[in-house]
Amino acid sequence: MVEKSEKITISVKETNFTRLCSTKKILTINGMFPGPALHVHKGDTLVVNVQNHAKYNITLHWHGVKQPRNPWSDGPEYITQCPIKPGANFSYEIIFSSEEGTLWWHAHSDWSRATVHGPIFVYPKSGTTYPFPKPHAELPVVMASWNKGDVMEIIQDALATGGEPNQSDAFTINGQPGDLYPCSKPGTFKAVVDYGKTYLLRVINAILNEEMFLAVANHTLTVVGMDGAYIKPLETSYIMITPGQTMDVLVTANQSPSHYYLAARAYAGLVYDNTTTTAIFQYNGSYTAPKTPAFPNLPNYTDTDAATNFTKQFKALASKEHPIDVPKSVDKRIIITISINTVACANNSCDGPNNSRLASSLNNISFVTPEIDILQAYYRRLKGVYETDFPREPPYVFNYTADVVPDDYLTPEINGTKALVLKHNANVEIVFQGTNVLASAENHPMHLHGFSFYVVGSDFGNFNNETDPKSYNLVDPPEMNTVGVPTNGWAAIRFKADNPGVWFMHCHLEKHASWGMETVVIVRNGKTEATRLRRPPSYLNPC
Repeated sequence: MVEKSEKITISVKETNFTRLCSTKKILTINGMFPGPALHVHKGDTLVVNVQNHAKYNITLHWHGVKQPRNPWSDGPEYITQCPIKPGANFSYEIIFSSEEGTLWWHAHSDWSRATVHGPIFVYPKSGTTYPFPKPHAELPVVMASWNKGDVMEIIQDALATGGEPNQSDAFTINGQPGDLYPCSKPGTFKAVVDYGKTYLLRVINAILNEEMFLAVANHTLTVVGMDGAYIKPLETSYIMITPGQTMDVLVTANQSPSHYYLAARAYAGLVYDNTTTTAIFQYNGSYTAPKTPAFPNLPNYTDTDAATNFTKQFKALASKEHPIDVPKSVDKRIIITISINTVACANNSCDGPNNSRLASSLNNISFVTPEIDILQAYYRRLKGVYETDFPREPPYVFNYTADVVPDDYLTPEINGTKALVLKHNANVEIVFQGTNVLASAENHPMHLHGFSFYVVGSDFGNFNNETDPKSYNLVDPPEMNTVGVPTNGWAAIRFKADNPGVWFMHCHLEKHASWGMETVVIVRNGKTEATRLRRPPSYLNPC
């Protein structure tokens, strides 16, 4: 555990871990999987020096931390910094502002975030408290992917052949797969609880490519926060959480003292890991432990109704102590289609559909990562690194969510590095529109760096810009940094573009990001020093 201090030094290194009956080296921070927790209070600033003792390039991202005017420490490789090469180091200045609750940090270079990640606990400011009774204790619940193979080789092989990357072999909770996997029972994570006490579960989905259902057998969950902001308490028997999202969940140990499974499994996309990870909710006291803990009633893998019925209930707390400021009107509505695509391979030699190469796009542009970071190019006005003409509406209008989409839309129009440029302080609305290109519709968790945004609406089908805005929630929409765009549907977000700099926007399903489902948002400077991008730190890693 890492507590707040002026400066923390952490080490990236390879460490041997044994899971699923075999041992392999994985990339870690300080030899830990998951990595150390950061504990801060709202409004704190933390400096973390990252020393790379591994053989891979690395960067770290502080997911959900807005970093006002400070994209220099945001972390995505070749977007806001060049990587920390083996033997090098870099100091991140992490500036917390309005965030409160659970966030997380993770690597943002290739697929290294599979094992390089950890929680961030953002406590209320000194002298204030939670907007709910203080829990007896707090427990991190960090879900991650485990591959028997080398995860970096898995994505490199998939990109080389053009096909789907190998699925993970297990999911883990706090680094352990749980009872249902081979050679895993002894290490299963146990949350030891006292009868009658209430616990705050800080749930993080650090999994690479799957949304997850999670439940605790026979216990009611009360979701009180997500993505570092509070929501109106939501009682439920299960949660659905996408990669990138965090949730603050209260659970009271009010059942007969025994052992109960805390279990999670995928809410399915097209290709997914269908295994189930477990931990044990274990009561203190004298009783006869069951041979097998009670198992929760999790929704089925393909239960879109269960996912939707849960997420549609989110509403911001919107109290006097925790107000919201959703733009009631917008300067510009931007519509962005989200698609899985294919591109042709020489001699039809790839492993994708019809021997093509799998790709993905936003507004029919498949993002190409440059060889120098975009932030530096923007700040130093370097030419030829990126363009500023990302389209503000889809280049082609069609029935995006039809059962059969014509093959005309299979191939991205452009492979390129195009940025979406916004004026400072503009009130912005972005509508993410899912598509069924390649019969590949699924839930896409879209994450925007540098901001929290308000999710003002979502639904299935094609967005109608005349009728759908009439149903927006502009009173208490939830504030998030990662929104799940419904399968064959749309989600609308609003925010004020008040954070100058270069900010990454991408799908948090890692394979989709690897294929190009990402872009960059550039927010122009304001007119005063306090509304302008900060100067770069004294040292930047070279590319």
